Amino acid sequence: MAITKKICMIFLVLVQVAFGYSQTKTKKSIVPKNSPVALNGKLQVVGTQLSNAKGNALVLRGASLGWHNLWPRFYNEGAVSWLASDWKCNVIRASMGVGLDDSYLENPQYALKCMTAVIDAAIKNGIYVLIDFHSHKLHTAEAKTFFTGMATKYKNSPNVIYEIWNEPDYYSWKVVKQYSEEVISTIRAIDPTNIILVGSPHWDQDIDSVAGDPIVGHKNIMYTMHFYAGTHKKWLRDRTDAAIARGIPIFVSECAGMDATGDGPVDEAEWKLYLDWMDATKLSWCVWSVSDKNETCSMLLPRASSTGKWDDGLLKSWGKISRTSIRERNK
Repeated sequence: MAITKKICMIFLVLVQVAFGYSQTKTKKSIVPKNSPVALNGKLQVVGTQLSNAKGNALVLRGASLGWHNLWPRFYNEGAVSWLASDWKCNVIRASMGVGLDDSYLENPQYALKCMTAVIDAAIKNGIYVLIDFHSHKLHTAEAKTFFTGMATKYKNSPNVIYEIWNEPDYYSWKVVKQYSEEVISTIRAIDPTNIILVGSPHWDQDIDSVAGDPIVGHKNIMYTMHFYAGTHKKWLRDRTDAAIARGIPIFVSECAGMDATGDGPVDEAEWKLYLDWMDATKLSWCVWSVSDKNETCSMLLPRASSTGKWDDGLLKSWGKISRTSIRERNK
């Protein structure tokens, strides 16, 4: 069993080398004038607040692509450009599926191809991008290999934010913390400054356990909280407020307005309460998800183009709400 795993890890490294992830330098990109990255530069954490290069508070608002192995057709420059220009997203989340069929675990070459297309498109458009290791289960060795490649390739890009574990499900904070410290150290050995997002137990809702025992010894670390407004009510906002009061920086890397299943009706009143709260607290967020599944949280109809140019006739109800929520705040 150990030999088989070692062979698999060697194969993943070879795949990343084949894609140029072993390069010590990346080609310097021209940042588009007046783009979010041109205006704000390399991000940092000041106290509990995400901030720009000058130390001023910054709020990122954008959209998360669905699992790359389920909706790869949206992992392209056209879709990213449309979300940046029409939706006014200043951040995109690329969700690399680690689990389910044809994920990074089974098909790393295709996963890296999809992720690179989105990350490079975000850089080209001058917006920020979350490199999301989209897993519910523990995969320490695979995550360290993946983020070694990502950090090596993108360490000089101010656009990049590393999200090292999407949603730990039934793991304790002790387990999540140990994993996170290992992956953070792996990234920091290559990229000492770009923001790293750390998950918390029970689908990023046990942020209170983080507050009692935070990671120390690293800068520019934030913790993720996820909510679905139809299920998670005021109690989660209160829990998050308490964590922030104890010095925990929060980034809402995934959120939506319906039930936690991703289905059911959108609770528009509760969604507005969350929006107002995130505005007041200056929390950054990404809505879930740019996909075309037959469920409430998927924003697009199946006949929508893979490369953007989605008018209202191609947006489902949640897509329209998400687009409006982003555009109104990222003017």
